[in-house]
Amino acid sequence: MTNTQEPQNINISSVATAVDAVASAAADLKLYDTASHAVSNFTPIKPGQVGMYVCGATVQSSPHIGHIRAAVAFDVVRRWFERLGYKVTFVRNVTDIDDKILDKASAAGQQWWERAYIYEREFTEAYNTLGVEPPTYEPRATGHMIDMIDLIKQIIDNGHGYVVTDENGNPTGNVYFDVASWPHYGELTHQKQTAVADAASEVADAMGPSVDNTGNDKYNPVDPADMSEDKHDPRDFALWKAPKDSDPLDARWNTPFGTGRPGWHIECSAMSHRYLKDMFDIHGGGLDLRFPHHENEMAQTRAAGYDSAARWMHSAWVTAKGEKMSKSLGNGLSVPAVLAENSAWVVRYALGSVQYRSMLEWSDQTLTEAQSAYDRVSNFIERAGAAVGGQPPREEIVSISADALPADFVAAMNDDINVSGASAAIFTAIRSGNTLLSKLADRVDSDVAKDEVRAVLVNVRAMLDTLGLDPLAEPWVSEGAAGGAGAGADSAEHTALDRLVSEQLEERAEARKAKDFARADAIRDALGAAGITIEDTPQGSTWTLK
Repeated sequence: MTNTQEPQNINISSVATAVDAVASAAADLKLYDTASHAVSNFTPIKPGQVGMYVCGATVQSSPHIGHIRAAVAFDVVRRWFERLGYKVTFVRNVTDIDDKILDKASAAGQQWWERAYIYEREFTEAYNTLGVEPPTYEPRATGHMIDMIDLIKQIIDNGHGYVVTDENGNPTGNVYFDVASWPHYGELTHQKQTAVADAASEVADAMGPSVDNTGNDKYNPVDPADMSEDKHDPRDFALWKAPKDSDPLDARWNTPFGTGRPGWHIECSAMSHRYLKDMFDIHGGGLDLRFPHHENEMAQTRAAGYDSAARWMHSAWVTAKGEKMSKSLGNGLSVPAVLAENSAWVVRYALGSVQYRSMLEWSDQTLTEAQSAYDRVSNFIERAGAAVGGQPPREEIVSISADALPADFVAAMNDDINVSGASAAIFTAIRSGNTLLSKLADRVDSDVAKDEVRAVLVNVRAMLDTLGLDPLAEPWVSEGAAGGAGAGADSAEHTALDRLVSEQLEERAEARKAKDFARADAIRDALGAAGITIEDTPQGSTWTLK
């Protein structure tokens, strides 16, 4: 039997340690709760601390954009908690044993654990490339078999689970949760018993699976074990299941209720309890996990005698032509394929461009708008840094408390992580900064003017950093101007264009020096017609694409 995996602290965020006290702004944070269908004030269970458990990947094959959207969404939630001054314990599990993993490994001639590890590494690479902070703990299901078996024993002892036996009374390895014994079943997703709070939740409820909308779920095929005639009730679900004839011998564990392996839901109950103990602040995951996974997880955790999460949050889907992005539907876009055509910064911006509960339609236009955002951001940061004599250090950006950020940004983030409003606040600040830069040469009090520009620059970078998008932070700095795959090509094109435009600007500067303003204006107009905007500053002329 596999020994229980001991906790290993992978990362403690520098943001959490840099902010000494919880910001005053934290009192105004409001978050949506799937169970209550309402946005309400967030109050941590432990003052100054936040415990989060977010369902990670089932590592059966390569990650696609739909998978990574959820990771980016909850990374932004986490980063806002950290900016507010909370110490965050963030747990993201890895499901490394599953019917799909076993079946696909067999078809590919692989060991099941080999396949799981290959794709776990691919997911990790995708997370790192797109600037997702490492979790505090990242436990694997196979490292927690003892925890799961002990939890199942408690559920059975409490009268909420039953072991299926053969004709001789011997345990078969199949164990089911007795839904009829648990009167609270359905409290998370029973939509008919709750009120819809807003348009975003209305869309999520209509598309997301629930107790009232089970039907034929094309996104979550029914586990064969849950179709067994041995169940007492059609609603009952597998806690532990006997192996299939095709299952490898090393994918079976011996237990008091027979040889087998865990059902899908039990691992998260066991691992969230191990790493976060009793009730923790937030349980997150994609909308497709709301039912049956999270409904069943909530029921079995509480039936075992433990408190469940205080708040459940679900990120909506990435859609392509209105349909959820999914490998099973043939419309998945792999992360490597997308990164081959776009910088990682641009992909991250696109994935986080709408509030986590809003559906994100993925298209070329989405990426084009993200690239435009990068151009505006990087142009301002570069120009402002040059104007004030250098960039503020990362340590200064990290140390900025939420209380020191612009009020419109803070209000948007406190409004259930409204990143659309937060992005609008960033570009409002950039416009203000550009105005200050344009007037810098005319300011008599140049030192004061530079201080004003620097203050805007610090705020812009701190706001971007809260969204994981400060271009001067890792991983963007190490990966090139815009970060990630594809940045090399973008950088080469930019360098070539910069040389051509710079020659024109030098000629224009010479013309102005010679008071040949007609020639200078002609050069400016020609560049303008080519889609290039010229900005004259005390340090010289700069250019940007319109």
